[in-house]
Parts: sequence; C-alpha cells; structure tokens
Amino acid sequence: MSYEGHIAGEIMQKQEPGKSNLKFSDHRVTEANSTSRKRRKSFIALWLIAAILFISASAQETKKSGTEQSSTPATPKTVVNAAPASAPTVRTASGIVRGVTDGDVSSFKGIPYAAPPVGDKRWRPPQPMPAWQGERDASKYGADCAQAGRARGSGAIREGTSEDCLSLNLWKPAGTKPGAKLPVMVWIHGGAFVGGSGSGPEVSGEQFAKQGILLMTINYRLGRLGHFAFPALSREHPEEPKGSYAYMDQIAALQWVKKNIAAFGGDPDNVTIFGESAGGVSVLSLLTIPAAKGLFHKAISESGGGRDGILTGRPISKENADPYYPVSAETIGINFARKHGIEGTDAAALARLRALSAEKIVDGGQESTPEGLRIYAGPILDGKLVVETAESAYKAGRQARVPLIIGSNSAEVPAGFINASSKEEVLSLFGALKDEAKAVYDPDGNAELARMLTLVNTDKVWAEPARLTARAFAAKGAPAYIYLFSYVPAAMQERLRFGAPHASEIAYVFNNLNARRGATTTPKDQEVARLMNTYWVNFAKTGDPNGKGLSKWPVYHPKKDEIMEFQLDGTPVGKPDPKKARLDVIEKAAKSGVLQTRGH
Repeated sequence: MSYEGHIAGEIMQKQEPGKSNLKFSDHRVTEANSTSRKRRKSFIALWLIAAILFISASAQETKKSGTEQSSTPATPKTVVNAAPASAPTVRTASGIVRGVTDGDVSSFKGIPYAAPPVGDKRWRPPQPMPAWQGERDASKYGADCAQAGRARGSGAIREGTSEDCLSLNLWKPAGTKPGAKLPVMVWIHGGAFVGGSGSGPEVSGEQFAKQGILLMTINYRLGRLGHFAFPALSREHPEEPKGSYAYMDQIAALQWVKKNIAAFGGDPDNVTIFGESAGGVSVLSLLTIPAAKGLFHKAISESGGGRDGILTGRPISKENADPYYPVSAETIGINFARKHGIEGTDAAALARLRALSAEKIVDGGQESTPEGLRIYAGPILDGKLVVETAESAYKAGRQARVPLIIGSNSAEVPAGFINASSKEEVLSLFGALKDEAKAVYDPDGNAELARMLTLVNTDKVWAEPARLTARAFAAKGAPAYIYLFSYVPAAMQERLRFGAPHASEIAYVFNNLNARRGATTTPKDQEVARLMNTYWVNFAKTGDPNGKGLSKWPVYHPKKDEIMEFQLDGTPVGKPDPKKARLDVIEKAAKSGVLQTRGH
C-alpha cells in the first residue's frame, strides 16, 4: 500500500459515525459567500493533496540528492564538459540531451518541452522552447510546478517547485535505436490540479522500460497558474485559447512526443495516455478536446470519474450558466485580484497580476477568501480549447474512438462529496430512491455509517461514472475495459477495513513498491504489482490488456457488465461487476437529479 493510500486510509478510519457536519446543501445555491462550502472544498482538497504529497516529497528528496531547485526561472543549459562514454545522447528538435544508463534502462530527465511560462508568458499557451547549444544535461529531474507546501496557507510554495517547470522525463530500454518504434506511454499525475509531480521514485518508468515500453512523465501548470481567467486576459490575443493552461501544457507535451519520440526509439503512432485522479480527469478531457485529436491512440483513466461536476469545467464568463459551477471563472479571477489589492479588469490590472510572484499566485493553496468568495476556478470551459465536458461528449458520441481502460478503487474516500451525520440522513439524500438505496447499502440495517459514506462517495464520484464512460465507448465501437482495484495487503486489512483507498493502485501499476516510504513489501504485493504492470503494458502494446499466462480481462459489454477485479487477496478475476446493484441505484440518482452536489 502506497503512502498516499495509507493517508486515505487514516482519514477513512477517522470518519466517525454521527460526527460529520459536512452535509452538502443544494448545489444550485450560488458559491460565493458560503463559508460552509469553503470548508467542504477544503476537506476535498486536503484528501486529494494527501494522496499526492508523498510522491511530491519523494521527488523533492530525490532531486535534492543531485541538484538544487529554485523558485526562479532557470536558463537553458549549455553543457561543455565531457560526458561519460556510456551516457546516451539524443538529438531533439531543440538540441541534444544527455541521459543516464543504469543497467538495462536509459533515462532522460528534466527535458523542457516548452519555454518557461513566466513573465508575459504567464497565462499564455505554452511557447516553443528556444534551441540550446552543446549537450543539455538530462540526468536530473527539473523543478516541479509551483504549488503550496505541506503547511497549507503559509504563503510559501513547496521547496523544489517553480513557475519554470514545463519538463518531461522518459525511460527506455538501454540501447534502443531511433526508429525502433517502441510503444509510448505518457503519465499525467494527479493532485486535484493544484499539486503533484511527474517525478519521483513511485512513478519512475524503469519497470515499464524493462517490458519494452518508452515511459514518459510530465509536469504541467497547477492551481491558478494552470487554470485562470480574467476579463483583460480574455481580450488579449483573441486568437488563442484561454483558461485551462494545464490542458494546453499536456497537449504541448504530446506534440513534443509526436515531433521527437522517434529519435528516442518510440513510435509516435502508438501513444497511450494514462493518469490518476486529476490525471484521470485530464485523460477523459483530452479524449474530448479537439486540439488533442490524433496525438494519442489509447487511454487509461484511473479514478478519473466521467460525470459532470467533478473537476469538469467552469464557464469562463457566464454566470449561473451551469448548475454545478454558477460562478464564472472570470468572476473568480476578479475575486483573486481584489484579494491582492488589484482593482479593475483592464490590461493594467492584468499586468499587475502578472507582476505578482509565483508565491502570491499560489497563495498558500487557498481556494476561497475568509468571506467565502471563490478565488480558484479549476478547469475552465472557454469554448475554444475546452468546448464541452466529457459527459456531454459521451451523450453525443463525440469522444475519441480509441481503446480505453477505466476503473476505480474499492474505497476511494471516506466522505467529502456526500456527507451526513447518520445513516438515515445518507439514505434521505436519495429522495424517492431511498428504499432502493437502503436495499443495496444497508440491507440488514447493520451497516456502519462510515462504511456507507465510503461506498456512496466511491460509487457516485468514481465507479458509476467509470461504467458510464465504458458504455459510451462501447456504443461507439471502441473496446473498453473496466477494473476494480480492491487489493489491500493482509497486514493492512484491519486498518483499511473498507477497501483500497484513492491512489493506492499507483505503486502497483508502476511496479515500484520499493519506493513506498516505510512500507514492507511481501511476495503477494510483488505478484500483484507484476500483474498490474503487465496488463497495462499489454494494453499499450496492442490495445488489449490480455496476454499469455494472465487471467482473462473481459472487454466491457453493457449486457454482460463484466469487469476485472483485483480482489482483496490480490487475485485478478474477470467477472460480472459485484457492485452492479449499487451502481444501478447511483445511475438512477444521477438521472433523476437527486444526490447532487456543487461542482468541485
């Protein structure tokens, strides 16, 4: 169990029946001036951040051992010293990079895929990276993107982070020659779009490379640097997309792949994108963003949801245009400017915003003012880059037609989206479906409140939306595969009584169990990691996760409703979805408009 899984589990066990005061009110009430909503938002942000803090901290420690990081922009490196004879070099469109070979894997880290997004490039689409002379050292990770530190609200950004952060890392089998056409996988990290990192031991790509994959991880702009709108910004450069600069960065990284990956031995026509949490949301968004079309050919979304209302897109300028996001992104930008003493909405106000330090933009990770005014927008529907949500694309059949793996963990979070202080209160949230909800969540009347809240939150936010997504892909003739990750190591089962928490599958997917701080690895852990890593590798190679010696993973068909469950004991079993009855009730609730919450 990864460290972020431990944290989610700790939160789960601390959820006490009868003690929750976090019930959501009607989602149609305006977001502004709501302190209770601010607290709920903070709760959700905290567990999402908890799920990535260890990865970020590990990455920070890894970087410290080899290089110093700064919050100030770095200048392009020109390497003039002689490289070791075994150091691999590759010529990219911007210049030569020099990596490291360790055993049978070569790695290249900290390669910039775009110019530093600083100064007048802040809140602009990523710009081309200037060429450099000589060999650029690619043996160490670059800075993570600017984000709040562990002490939320402190006003400082986390050590090792910077606004100059648009870099990527890749691993490949040593000796791979240009034109080898290895399958490419691009990992998009999670962190609620406000934290996280594409570096660190838990998401390093050695094990993928050992199975013949060219594995790449990326950084992308976070928080207000990654999602921001302001009236003067909307008027500036009208030909450019606005709002979700994080998605623009992800697309720029995929364009870098198309242009450069063949030189590393990768196949630009066989690219799989995959990500978890906000990274999984990003995958689903890229499947519907026109500018991303043709840049990848398979997709994996881990705990990425799929229905509207969870990191899915706020209107850029229209108020009360979306029931989940009634306050526009531009209004939120104005709120943030005023918090920092910047009045007006003209070009002069925008210039003052761009003059703020990265630390002031990050603002300790604060997403609302003490008065309850929102100051962080999250993903934005600008009508040019992001033209619709994933759910609206599914309903119209406009998503990309590519093979898909999608799934969730058995006990993602203890609360935060649906909250209540009693079982009766939970069931009452289902409205006319109350009796049906009781039949699936508390059939004998003996269910614990904490367990019920965990299952309802997990099913509503992740499991049922994953099924919705798989059905949409199947309807379009694209193969879809659903997984349920339920594995909890035997030593942790008493502590994690309700199942596998959010992000706990990542170390198994990457087969990097030894990267987990303080965790003991058992032979069963290693077997589960080997199996999951192999299923993901097979899918990247062929579009089908199945292979010799593996339990059969059934392709999803709505009438059969079959999935692959990595069971509590680690055994992978293809079978009818054991959560079907619960998900059917959640689907009815989604269609009838009950059990709704404000957008996150």
